[in-house]
Amino acid sequence: MQDFKEEICLIVKNPYDTYKKNAITTATPGELTYMLYDGCLKNIRKAKHAIEEKDYAKKSDGISKAQSILRELQITLDPKIALSESMNLMYDYMIRRLSDANIKNDCEVLSEIEGYAVEFRDSWKQAMQISRSNQPVSGDSV
Repeated sequence: MQDFKEEICLIVKNPYDTYKKNAITTATPGELTYMLYDGCLKNIRKAKHAIEEKDYAKKSDGISKAQSILRELQITLDPKIALSESMNLMYDYMIRRLSDANIKNDCEVLSEIEGYAVEFRDSWKQAMQISRSNQPVSGDSV
């Protein structure tokens, strides 16, 4: 009974964590990719804010997380698709530039990478919308 009460307390204390976990576990691969882009952007913005606040530990953490997300996006690339090679090169560039920003505490470089991440996220969202609109509606004959 004690374990059950502790579990309920954890859920009540942070329902947002439960929501996030459910959102991730029920997301499609396309939605997960979109979430990765959003997470990358969130961490780049966190790093920019940390530089302004001179909180260099938080800056490094944000940049490190953004780089990890970009590496994860690299892993998901399908080498059979022609665009994958270009995307891989772009992700490599972004990771290197984030390292530069980390070393130099450079918000300008972070803004550059943020711009690319926004473009990728928005393009991905548009591709998901096109894909959904091209799928047959339930009950349609094929």
